[in-house]
Amino acid sequence: MSGVVLSALEKLKKCIKEGDPDGAKAETEKALEETEDVSKIVKEALVPAIMEAGELWKKNIYFLPDLVMCAEAFKESMALLEPKLSQKKVKSLGRVVIGVVSGDMHDLGKTLVAVWLRSTGFEVIDLGVDVPIETFVEKVKELKPAVVGISAYMSTSMIFIKDVIEAIRKAGLRKKVKIIVGGVTTTEKFAFDAGADAWGRDAVDAVEKVKALLGVS
Repeated sequence: MSGVVLSALEKLKKCIKEGDPDGAKAETEKALEETEDVSKIVKEALVPAIMEAGELWKKNIYFLPDLVMCAEAFKESMALLEPKLSQKKVKSLGRVVIGVVSGDMHDLGKTLVAVWLRSTGFEVIDLGVDVPIETFVEKVKELKPAVVGISAYMSTSMIFIKDVIEAIRKAGLRKKVKIIVGGVTTTEKFAFDAGADAWGRDAVDAVEKVKALLGVS
C-alpha cells in the first residue's frame, strides 16, 4: 500500500474492520465532507467492513474482543450518520419492525440490517435487544408493519424465535405480516421450521429477502 493515498471511505472501512472507534469517528467526519450521499458511506464502508470482520471471526482469525471493538467503531460512525439517514426524504418501500429476542443482548447484526434497510428506503422501527415476545406482538398490532425481522445471536436464545412467531400467529396477525429471521446461529432450515417466510444470511442478503417478500426493488 506504499504510496497509495486512501480515500476517507477506504480509511473508514479500515478503521471499522480493525476496531478503531476514534479513527472511525474522525474518518466518518471526513467522509461526510467528501460526499453528501450518506447511503454511499454506509454501503461502501460500513457494511463491507463489518461483513469482512464477520468473516474473519468465522475463520477464527478474529475473536470476540476483536468483534466487540469493530462494533464500537461501527457505532461511533453510525452516531454521526444515523441523523442524516433519518433526514432523507424518500418514499418508504415499506415498514419493518426489527428486534433481538428476549435474553439476547447482541445487537451488531440487527443494527447493521436496520441501517442497511433504512439506507435502501425502508422505514425501520428498531425494538433493540432483549425484546419480550409480548412486545413483538404489541408492535405488530400497533404499527402494522409489512415485515418483522427477528434476530438471535446465541443458540440458547434462538429458540425464542419460534415462540415469537407462534405468539404472532395466536394473536391472529400472522397472515398480515411477513417474517424474516437472522443471526449467526440460525440457518435457513431453522427459519422455515420456526414458521418464518425468509432467512437472512447476512445484512445484504436480509435486505434482498425483504425486498423479495414485498415485491419491491
